Amino acid sequence: MSDAKTETRWPVLDWVPAYRKEWLTADVVAGVTSAAVVVPKALAFATIAGLPLQAGLATAFVPAVLYALLGASRPLSISTTTTIAILAGAQVSTLAPEGSGVSPLTVAATLSVVVGAILLVARLLRLGAVANLISDPVLTGFKAGIGLVIIVDQLPKLLGVHITKAGWLRDLVSVFRHLGEVHVPTLLVGAGLLAGIFFLERLAPKLPGPLLAVALAIAASSALGLAALGVATVGDVPAGFPPLTLPNLSLVEELWPGAMGIALMSFIETAAVGRAFRGKGEPQPDPDRELVALGAANVAGGFFGCMPSGGGTSQSAVSRSAGAKTQLCGAVGALGALATLLFLAPLLGLMPSAALAAVVVATSIPLIKVGDFRAIARIRRTELLWALAATAGVVVLGTLKGILVAVVVSLVALAAQAVRPPVYEVRRKPGTPYFRHVSPEHPEDEAFPGVLLVRIVGRLFFLNVKNASDALAALAETAQPRVLVIDCRPLIDLEYSALKVLIEAEESMRGRGILLCLASLNHNVRDIVDRSSLGVTLGRERMFFNLEQAVTQFPALLEKAGSLAATAKA
Repeated sequence: MSDAKTETRWPVLDWVPAYRKEWLTADVVAGVTSAAVVVPKALAFATIAGLPLQAGLATAFVPAVLYALLGASRPLSISTTTTIAILAGAQVSTLAPEGSGVSPLTVAATLSVVVGAILLVARLLRLGAVANLISDPVLTGFKAGIGLVIIVDQLPKLLGVHITKAGWLRDLVSVFRHLGEVHVPTLLVGAGLLAGIFFLERLAPKLPGPLLAVALAIAASSALGLAALGVATVGDVPAGFPPLTLPNLSLVEELWPGAMGIALMSFIETAAVGRAFRGKGEPQPDPDRELVALGAANVAGGFFGCMPSGGGTSQSAVSRSAGAKTQLCGAVGALGALATLLFLAPLLGLMPSAALAAVVVATSIPLIKVGDFRAIARIRRTELLWALAATAGVVVLGTLKGILVAVVVSLVALAAQAVRPPVYEVRRKPGTPYFRHVSPEHPEDEAFPGVLLVRIVGRLFFLNVKNASDALAALAETAQPRVLVIDCRPLIDLEYSALKVLIEAEESMRGRGILLCLASLNHNVRDIVDRSSLGVTLGRERMFFNLEQAVTQFPALLEKAGSLAATAKA
């Protein structure tokens, strides 16, 4: 197989010609195994989105085939995800409410085409870097919020009660108020299957718990006549190949804002899963090429009545662990969804709604990763607040606005980090040419009388230069040096506004008899300084190759600083 260096423009031209017969068994086994996970989840995702079950199965078939042809990740399983399903459901419920006469399938199909078009345009603009737009802590919080929303949404089906949905908190309160109306047979079915799924996940994790739960629920419904006991079933599920569905272009104007959010989340999740399950020696998926594969999968899926699609974590993990060798495993998994749609659809109609709700809840609970919140808190409590803010954004404002909250929180977090660049004093480790942060752990580090050595880390620009300048002034005020040397080794860039502040700082210090010097400038920063008045002022005698070179010049610098101070007093 080719590696990342020899990867062609179209990944299919890499793995198909180089395919080996001995890989076929592994790919087929991996594909069938992942299908056992994908099929029940496809049903659950359709339920989350408020769509007929066949839409979920179609989404597990058409986009997966397109990705197998165009995508670079070998074990990646494309269907849809919990996040995408609930975001799509928000669009469907808004544009196709009950009694409106608008087909939910048409809305979902049009949405999928618009999402795909946005992803393809993003590729033309080379926006693959947007996969990093939301930070990991914020994404953790966002997914937890999605999980909480879905669980509360499915509680009425598990309990057999009816509520008027009016937002997450009010829905939760309404569920508690209706606890006296719980339908016991429905509760037993839903709670029993949910417990069974978790039981299998812990004792026999290799068994497809959701698939077994669906099969058991259908068998029990048929054998025990659960419908006669008042247990609601999903109803008729049409069999057959996904029919051609034309998008309704009149809906595009109302769909595009939500489609932007879905496209963002679809690509972020797909890119993350592709990176997470890349095997040793396998090519690193190119984000821009993945935009093409994902965009084409969504556009093609839309014409067959699919909901928006993306890479799923659990089924991709199953494919990887089952030994997937190439993208063929994804195509085999897609055929499993098609076979279900063609031959097993009538049986799906017997499934209790509570059983499907149990699968949905079991799928959603892993989104709430308490351990990840704890890990974030151990490392940085500020980032925990970002994660909690993202969770609150989804729960309080809804999923689509929750995406905006997640992006804004990530950008604010980025600005918060950038606005305060580290500025700190350094001293020399005895007997070495190395300089390090002043620390109580190293009281023996060498300081130089009359000289202050300061290091500035990162990029200086208009947003953070004031804070950096204040930090530098505070260090100088405390140390009262005659010579101040800024170690610019970790300073990667110097924007014009920052350069002006540095020029003003040098003039101010010179007026107070303090000599400002620079050391360890990289090529770009050195070039900027040389082209400015600061370069003329400092000259070669006040710009040093490194701090060690500056140390050798301290006697001369201190003498010059003394003359400068005398002149300033005069």
